[in-house]
Amino acid sequence: MFGIRFIKSQPTTHLMQFRGGKLAREGAGLSFFYYAPASTLVAVPVASHDRPFMLDLVTSDFQSVTVQGQVTYRINAPTRTAAMMDFSLRPDGKSYASEDPVRLADRVAQQAEVIVQQAVQALDLKQALRSSALIARTAQRELGVQPEIEALGLEILGVSILSVKPTPDIARALEAEARESNLRAADDAVYARRMSAVEKERAIRQNELDTEVAVEQKRREIDETRLEAKAVLMRKDNALRAEQMGADVELEESRKAFVAGQASNSRTLAEAEAHRISSVMTALSQADPKIVQALAAVGMQPAQLIAQAFGGIAENAERIGQFNMAPELLQALLGHSATPVAEVPRSSRERSR
Repeated sequence: MFGIRFIKSQPTTHLMQFRGGKLAREGAGLSFFYYAPASTLVAVPVASHDRPFMLDLVTSDFQSVTVQGQVTYRINAPTRTAAMMDFSLRPDGKSYASEDPVRLADRVAQQAEVIVQQAVQALDLKQALRSSALIARTAQRELGVQPEIEALGLEILGVSILSVKPTPDIARALEAEARESNLRAADDAVYARRMSAVEKERAIRQNELDTEVAVEQKRREIDETRLEAKAVLMRKDNALRAEQMGADVELEESRKAFVAGQASNSRTLAEAEAHRISSVMTALSQADPKIVQALAAVGMQPAQLIAQAFGGIAENAERIGQFNMAPELLQALLGHSATPVAEVPRSSRERSR
Protein backbone atom coordinates (compact mmCIF):
# COMPACT_ATOMS: atom_id res chain seq x y z
CA MET A 1 0.00 0.00 0.00
CA PHE A 2 1.49 3.28 -1.20
CA GLY A 3 4.74 1.27 -1.88
CA ILE A 4 5.40 0.48 1.80
CA ARG A 5 6.18 -3.18 2.42
CA PHE A 6 7.37 -5.41 5.19
CA ILE A 7 10.19 -7.96 4.93
CA LYS A 8 11.39 -10.51 7.41
CA SER A 9 14.62 -12.53 6.79
CA GLN A 10 15.86 -15.80 8.30
CA PRO A 11 18.86 -15.94 10.63
CA THR A 12 20.78 -17.67 7.81
CA THR A 13 20.18 -14.77 5.44
CA HIS A 14 22.22 -11.59 5.53
CA LEU A 15 19.77 -8.82 4.50
CA MET A 16 20.97 -5.44 3.25
CA GLN A 17 18.81 -2.38 2.34
CA PHE A 18 20.18 0.20 -0.10
CA ARG A 19 18.45 3.55 -0.41
CA GLY A 20 19.73 6.26 -2.68
CA GLY A 21 22.80 4.18 -3.56
CA LYS A 22 23.82 3.95 0.05
CA LEU A 23 23.62 1.12 2.53
CA ALA A 24 20.84 1.91 4.92
CA ARG A 25 20.87 -1.21 7.07
CA GLU A 26 22.20 -4.76 7.06
CA GLY A 27 22.26 -7.85 9.22
CA ALA A 28 21.17 -11.44 9.56
CA GLY A 29 17.56 -12.14 10.46
CA LEU A 30 16.34 -8.51 10.06
CA SER A 31 12.68 -7.55 9.74
CA PHE A 32 11.51 -4.04 8.86
CA PHE A 33 9.21 -1.88 6.74
CA TYR A 34 10.66 -0.21 3.70
CA TYR A 35 9.57 1.97 0.84
CA ALA A 36 9.82 -0.25 -2.23
CA PRO A 37 10.14 2.36 -5.01
CA ALA A 38 13.19 3.90 -3.36
CA SER A 39 14.80 0.81 -1.80
CA THR A 40 16.86 -2.08 -3.07
CA LEU A 41 17.07 -5.22 -0.99
CA VAL A 42 20.02 -7.65 -1.17
CA ALA A 43 19.66 -11.07 0.50
CA VAL A 44 22.85 -13.11 0.79
CA PRO A 45 22.36 -16.61 2.25
CA VAL A 46 25.16 -17.35 4.76
CA ALA A 47 24.17 -20.96 5.45
CA SER A 48 26.32 -23.83 4.15
CA HIS A 49 25.62 -25.24 0.69
CA ASP A 50 26.42 -28.58 -0.89
CA ARG A 51 27.30 -28.71 -4.57
CA PRO A 52 27.70 -32.20 -6.03
CA PHE A 53 29.70 -32.83 -9.16
CA MET A 54 30.55 -35.72 -11.46
CA LEU A 55 33.56 -35.79 -13.80
CA ASP A 56 34.83 -38.08 -16.52
CA LEU A 57 38.61 -37.87 -16.26
CA VAL A 58 41.69 -39.61 -17.60
CA THR A 59 44.49 -40.90 -15.37
CA SER A 60 48.20 -40.69 -16.05
CA ASP A 61 48.16 -44.12 -17.75
CA PHE A 62 45.33 -42.95 -20.07
CA GLN A 63 42.53 -44.83 -18.37
CA SER A 64 39.07 -43.29 -18.10
CA VAL A 65 37.54 -42.92 -14.67
CA THR A 66 34.38 -41.34 -13.33
CA VAL A 67 34.82 -39.18 -10.24
CA GLN A 68 31.77 -38.34 -8.17
CA GLY A 69 32.13 -35.82 -5.37
CA GLN A 70 30.68 -32.94 -3.44
CA VAL A 71 31.95 -29.57 -2.25
CA THR A 72 30.52 -27.83 0.81
CA TYR A 73 30.92 -24.07 1.19
CA ARG A 74 29.40 -21.03 2.86
CA ILE A 75 29.51 -17.25 2.43
CA ASN A 76 31.52 -15.75 5.28
CA ALA A 77 31.83 -12.23 3.80
CA PRO A 78 28.32 -11.27 2.53
CA THR A 79 29.32 -7.72 1.66
CA ARG A 80 32.16 -8.91 -0.54
CA THR A 81 29.92 -11.50 -2.19
CA ALA A 82 27.19 -8.91 -2.82
CA ALA A 83 29.78 -6.63 -4.39
CA MET A 84 30.98 -9.38 -6.75
CA MET A 85 27.59 -10.90 -7.70
CA ASP A 86 24.00 -9.77 -7.88
CA PHE A 87 21.96 -11.05 -4.92
CA SER A 88 19.29 -8.30 -5.14
CA LEU A 89 15.62 -9.16 -4.76
CA ARG A 90 12.77 -8.38 -7.09
CA PRO A 91 10.30 -5.67 -6.07
CA ASP A 92 8.11 -8.36 -4.55
CA GLY A 93 10.93 -9.13 -2.12
CA LYS A 94 10.64 -12.89 -2.60
CA SER A 95 12.81 -13.92 -5.59
CA TYR A 96 16.21 -12.95 -6.97
CA ALA A 97 16.47 -10.54 -9.83
CA SER A 98 19.33 -12.47 -11.52
CA GLU A 99 20.79 -15.96 -11.87
CA ASP A 100 23.99 -15.12 -9.95
CA PRO A 101 22.98 -17.02 -6.75
CA VAL A 102 22.70 -20.19 -8.84
CA ARG A 103 25.87 -19.50 -10.80
CA LEU A 104 27.81 -19.07 -7.54
CA ALA A 105 27.50 -22.79 -6.84
CA ASP A 106 28.56 -23.56 -10.42
CA ARG A 107 31.65 -21.38 -10.09
CA VAL A 108 32.63 -23.14 -6.89
CA ALA A 109 32.06 -26.53 -8.53
CA GLN A 110 34.17 -25.51 -11.53
CA GLN A 111 37.07 -24.56 -9.31
CA ALA A 112 36.75 -27.87 -7.47
CA GLU A 113 36.56 -29.83 -10.70
CA VAL A 114 39.74 -28.24 -12.01
CA ILE A 115 41.66 -29.16 -8.88
CA VAL A 116 40.24 -32.72 -8.82
CA GLN A 117 41.12 -33.19 -12.48
CA GLN A 118 44.72 -32.13 -11.86
CA ALA A 119 44.97 -34.48 -8.89
CA VAL A 120 43.56 -37.45 -10.85
CA GLN A 121 45.77 -36.84 -13.87
CA ALA A 122 48.83 -37.08 -11.64
CA LEU A 123 47.91 -40.64 -10.62
CA ASP A 124 47.66 -43.90 -12.50
CA LEU A 125 44.48 -45.95 -12.54
CA LYS A 126 45.14 -48.12 -9.50
CA GLN A 127 46.41 -45.20 -7.46
CA ALA A 128 43.42 -43.10 -8.42
CA LEU A 129 41.03 -45.88 -7.40
CA ARG A 130 42.70 -46.09 -3.99
CA SER A 131 43.28 -42.35 -3.41
CA SER A 132 39.83 -40.83 -3.06
CA ALA A 133 40.64 -39.47 0.41
CA LEU A 134 43.96 -38.04 -0.83
CA ILE A 135 42.23 -36.35 -3.77
CA ALA A 136 39.60 -34.89 -1.43
CA ARG A 137 42.21 -33.46 0.97
CA THR A 138 44.21 -32.00 -1.92
CA ALA A 139 41.10 -30.40 -3.45
CA GLN A 140 39.98 -28.89 -0.15
CA ARG A 141 43.41 -27.47 0.61
CA GLU A 142 43.95 -25.95 -2.84
CA LEU A 143 40.36 -24.78 -3.28
CA GLY A 144 40.47 -22.81 -0.02
CA VAL A 145 43.40 -20.70 -1.23
CA GLN A 146 42.06 -19.95 -4.71
CA PRO A 147 41.95 -16.18 -5.38
CA GLU A 148 38.48 -16.33 -6.89
CA ILE A 149 37.13 -18.11 -3.81
CA GLU A 150 38.64 -15.49 -1.54
CA ALA A 151 37.35 -12.67 -3.74
CA LEU A 152 33.83 -14.05 -3.58
CA GLY A 153 34.03 -14.13 0.22
CA LEU A 154 33.54 -17.88 0.39
CA GLU A 155 34.74 -20.42 2.94
CA ILE A 156 35.32 -24.01 1.80
CA LEU A 157 34.02 -26.29 4.51
CA GLY A 158 34.96 -29.55 2.83
CA VAL A 159 35.44 -31.55 -0.33
CA SER A 160 34.31 -35.16 -0.50
CA ILE A 161 35.13 -37.70 -3.20
CA LEU A 162 32.32 -40.21 -3.08
CA SER A 163 33.64 -42.62 -5.70
CA VAL A 164 36.27 -43.11 -8.37
CA LYS A 165 35.06 -45.69 -10.90
CA PRO A 166 36.75 -47.03 -14.04
CA THR A 167 34.92 -48.06 -17.18
CA PRO A 168 33.01 -51.37 -17.01
CA ASP A 169 35.60 -53.24 -19.11
CA ILE A 170 38.47 -51.99 -17.00
CA ALA A 171 36.49 -52.72 -13.86
CA ARG A 172 35.96 -56.35 -14.97
CA ALA A 173 39.65 -56.65 -15.83
CA LEU A 174 40.66 -55.25 -12.46
CA GLU A 175 38.17 -57.54 -10.77
CA ALA A 176 39.65 -60.52 -12.63
CA GLU A 177 43.16 -59.44 -11.68
CA ALA A 178 42.12 -58.89 -8.10
CA ARG A 179 40.28 -62.21 -8.07
CA GLU A 180 43.32 -64.03 -9.43
CA SER A 181 45.50 -62.20 -6.94
CA ASN A 182 43.14 -63.15 -4.13
CA LEU A 183 43.08 -66.76 -5.29
CA ARG A 184 46.84 -66.74 -5.52
CA ALA A 185 46.98 -65.18 -2.07
CA ALA A 186 44.59 -67.89 -0.85
CA ASP A 187 46.81 -70.57 -2.37
CA ASP A 188 49.83 -68.93 -0.80
CA ALA A 189 47.99 -68.81 2.51
CA VAL A 190 47.12 -72.52 2.22
CA TYR A 191 50.71 -73.30 1.24
CA ALA A 192 52.01 -71.15 4.09
CA ARG A 193 49.61 -72.84 6.50
CA ARG A 194 50.71 -76.28 5.35
CA MET A 195 54.36 -75.25 5.49
CA SER A 196 53.77 -73.83 8.94
CA ALA A 197 52.14 -77.10 9.99
CA VAL A 198 55.05 -79.05 8.53
CA GLU A 199 57.55 -76.76 10.23
CA LYS A 200 55.71 -77.06 13.52
CA GLU A 201 55.54 -80.83 13.13
CA ARG A 202 59.23 -80.84 12.33
CA ALA A 203 59.90 -78.62 15.33
CA ILE A 204 57.84 -80.94 17.53
CA ARG A 205 59.71 -83.97 16.19
CA GLN A 206 63.00 -82.17 16.64
CA ASN A 207 62.06 -81.31 20.21
CA GLU A 208 61.14 -84.95 20.81
CA LEU A 209 64.45 -86.09 19.34
CA ASP A 210 66.30 -83.47 21.40
CA THR A 211 64.44 -84.69 24.48
CA GLU A 212 65.33 -88.31 23.69
CA VAL A 213 68.96 -87.33 23.10
CA ALA A 214 68.99 -85.35 26.34
CA VAL A 215 67.43 -88.29 28.22
CA GLU A 216 69.89 -90.72 26.65
CA GLN A 217 72.78 -88.42 27.43
CA LYS A 218 71.56 -88.03 31.00
CA ARG A 219 71.18 -91.79 31.26
CA ARG A 220 74.69 -92.22 29.88
CA GLU A 221 76.01 -89.72 32.39
CA ILE A 222 74.24 -91.62 35.16
CA ASP A 223 75.72 -94.92 33.89
CA GLU A 224 79.17 -93.34 33.67
CA THR A 225 78.76 -91.99 37.18
CA ARG A 226 77.74 -95.42 38.40
CA LEU A 227 80.69 -97.02 36.58
CA GLU A 228 83.02 -94.43 38.06
CA ALA A 229 81.56 -95.10 41.50
CA LYS A 230 81.97 -98.85 40.95
CA ALA A 231 85.52 -98.28 39.74
CA VAL A 232 86.26 -96.20 42.81
CA LEU A 233 84.75 -98.89 45.02
CA MET A 234 86.73 -101.57 43.18
CA ARG A 235 89.91 -99.54 43.56
CA LYS A 236 89.19 -99.11 47.22
CA ASP A 237 88.38 -102.83 47.52
CA ASN A 238 91.58 -103.71 45.67
CA ALA A 239 93.50 -101.31 47.87
CA LEU A 240 91.96 -102.92 50.97
CA ARG A 241 92.70 -106.37 49.58
CA ALA A 242 96.25 -105.30 48.77
CA GLU A 243 96.59 -103.90 52.26
CA GLN A 244 95.11 -107.13 53.65
CA MET A 245 97.45 -109.22 51.50
CA GLY A 246 100.33 -107.01 52.57
CA ALA A 247 99.28 -107.50 56.16
CA ASP A 248 98.96 -111.26 55.56
CA VAL A 249 102.36 -111.32 53.89
CA GLU A 250 103.82 -109.34 56.74
CA LEU A 251 102.11 -111.71 59.20
CA GLU A 252 103.39 -114.73 57.26
CA GLU A 253 106.85 -113.19 57.16
CA SER A 254 106.57 -112.56 60.89
CA ARG A 255 105.47 -116.17 61.37
CA LYS A 256 108.33 -117.39 59.22
CA ALA A 257 110.73 -115.21 61.15
CA PHE A 258 109.21 -116.48 64.40
CA VAL A 259 109.45 -120.13 63.29
CA ALA A 260 112.97 -119.52 62.04
CA GLY A 261 113.81 -117.93 65.36
CA GLN A 262 112.29 -120.85 67.25
CA ALA A 263 114.16 -123.31 65.04
CA SER A 264 117.37 -121.37 65.58
CA ASN A 265 116.73 -121.30 69.32
CA SER A 266 115.93 -125.05 69.35
CA ARG A 267 119.05 -125.73 67.32
CA THR A 268 121.10 -123.60 69.65
CA LEU A 269 119.58 -125.38 72.67
CA ALA A 270 120.17 -128.76 71.05
CA GLU A 271 123.76 -127.83 70.27
CA ALA A 272 124.23 -126.63 73.83
CA GLU A 273 122.65 -129.84 75.20
CA ALA A 274 124.77 -131.93 72.89
CA HIS A 275 127.83 -130.01 73.95
CA ARG A 276 126.87 -130.55 77.57
CA ILE A 277 126.26 -134.23 77.08
CA SER A 278 129.48 -134.52 75.08
CA SER A 279 131.35 -132.78 77.88
CA VAL A 280 129.72 -135.06 80.44
CA MET A 281 130.47 -138.12 78.37
CA THR A 282 134.04 -137.00 77.91
CA ALA A 283 134.37 -136.47 81.64
CA LEU A 284 132.67 -139.82 82.37
CA SER A 285 134.88 -141.66 79.87
CA GLN A 286 137.93 -140.51 81.74
CA ALA A 287 136.55 -141.37 85.22
CA ASP A 288 136.64 -144.75 87.07
CA PRO A 289 133.66 -146.94 86.09
CA LYS A 290 132.92 -147.74 89.64
CA ILE A 291 132.73 -144.12 90.54
CA VAL A 292 130.42 -143.60 87.65
CA GLN A 293 128.27 -146.47 88.78
CA ALA A 294 128.21 -145.12 92.29
CA LEU A 295 127.19 -141.72 91.07
CA ALA A 296 124.50 -143.32 88.91
CA ALA A 297 123.18 -145.22 91.88
CA VAL A 298 122.54 -142.05 93.78
CA GLY A 299 118.84 -141.58 94.18
CA MET A 300 117.89 -144.94 92.59
CA GLN A 301 114.92 -146.97 93.73
CA PRO A 302 115.53 -150.18 95.64
CA ALA A 303 114.46 -152.24 92.68
CA GLN A 304 116.95 -150.44 90.46
CA LEU A 305 119.67 -151.03 93.01
CA ILE A 306 118.77 -154.74 93.15
CA ALA A 307 118.83 -154.87 89.37
CA GLN A 308 122.25 -153.23 89.41
CA ALA A 309 123.38 -155.75 92.00
CA PHE A 310 122.22 -158.58 89.82
CA GLY A 311 124.17 -157.04 87.00
CA GLY A 312 127.32 -157.10 89.13
CA ILE A 313 126.62 -160.71 90.08
CA ALA A 314 126.24 -161.55 86.45
CA GLU A 315 129.55 -159.96 85.65
CA ASN A 316 131.29 -162.08 88.38
CA ALA A 317 129.30 -165.22 87.68
CA GLU A 318 132.50 -167.28 87.04
CA ARG A 319 133.59 -166.53 90.53
CA ILE A 320 130.34 -167.51 92.25
CA GLY A 321 129.95 -171.15 92.98
CA GLN A 322 126.31 -171.19 94.19
CA PHE A 323 123.65 -168.54 94.37
CA ASN A 324 120.52 -168.90 96.45
CA MET A 325 117.61 -166.46 96.27
CA ALA A 326 114.75 -166.35 98.67
CA PRO A 327 111.27 -166.71 97.12
CA GLU A 328 110.05 -163.53 98.75
CA LEU A 329 112.77 -161.54 97.02
CA LEU A 330 111.95 -163.04 93.67
CA GLN A 331 108.27 -162.28 94.17
CA ALA A 332 109.09 -158.71 95.17
CA LEU A 333 111.15 -158.29 92.02
CA LEU A 334 108.43 -159.80 89.83
CA GLY A 335 105.80 -157.63 91.47
CA HIS A 336 103.61 -160.59 92.72
CA SER A 337 103.86 -159.54 96.35
CA ALA A 338 102.95 -156.27 98.00
CA THR A 339 105.72 -156.64 100.56
CA PRO A 340 108.42 -154.03 99.98
CA VAL A 341 111.95 -155.13 99.45
CA ALA A 342 112.94 -153.23 102.50
CA GLU A 343 110.83 -155.65 104.61
CA VAL A 344 112.66 -158.84 103.43
CA PRO A 345 114.07 -160.68 106.50
CA ARG A 346 117.60 -159.92 107.17
CA SER A 347 118.40 -163.58 107.42
CA SER A 348 117.11 -164.09 103.89
CA ARG A 349 119.26 -161.28 102.49
CA GLU A 350 122.22 -162.67 104.26
CA ARG A 351 121.58 -166.15 102.89
CA SER A 352 121.29 -164.76 99.46
CA ARG A 353 124.61 -163.13 99.74
